[in-house]
Amino acid sequence: MGVEVGLAVGGVGEAVHRSALLAVTDADAFAKEVEKAIASPGGFVDEGAEEGAARPAAELLADWRAGRGALEASLRAAPAGTRFPWYGPPMSVASVATGRLMETWAHGQDVADALGVTRTPTDRLRHVVRIGVRARDFAFGVRGLTPPDGEFRVELVSAAGELWTYGPEDASQRVTGPALDFCLLVTQRAHRADLAVRAQGTDADRWLDIAQAFAGPPGAGRQPGTARPEEPAE
Repeated sequence: MGVEVGLAVGGVGEAVHRSALLAVTDADAFAKEVEKAIASPGGFVDEGAEEGAARPAAELLADWRAGRGALEASLRAAPAGTRFPWYGPPMSVASVATGRLMETWAHGQDVADALGVTRTPTDRLRHVVRIGVRARDFAFGVRGLTPPDGEFRVELVSAAGELWTYGPEDASQRVTGPALDFCLLVTQRAHRADLAVRAQGTDADRWLDIAQAFAGPPGAGRQPGTARPEEPAE
């Protein structure tokens, strides 16, 4: 089971990195990938996973690493202010890089869950938090909902106990909780009922029901009762 999940996740990761590289280096070729996604919104990702899972693991890993290196080099060489097309809104250089970190972390969680492994959270989760916060309006819009007016206040506690804050301090709509739980929520790796993320305000509460940090159609999410990884005891 763990090997099968790992290969499927690797297939998704390699395919998405390849798509990101096309978005950065060949907009016309990437537009064709978008057309494929539009033609098969429910199966596009699964098809990539199946294709990857059928390849030798060593070959898949080598291609993933090569694609990651090429993407990093292309992003470093991009002029300041450049925006690239994506499956959702166009993305800045920083957002493309952050998006790849988020996807890699989320799919890595899939592997960890399949293997029953607990990963130690680090402050690198800040990258996942950032894109999750910035994707708030997208989460509403992709469901045909009007995004709320004004920013929310988001206060999250990192693994090291540091408070990470976003939005105006006096905002009436607020979200609080552990950074790890927020990351699991916005990547839809756990249901909010199983997490310690809390909302104050109707709009903030609605956001926690639909939050997603990834592009594409609304995710199905997880059912309540999903086992969440506990932080290791000190």
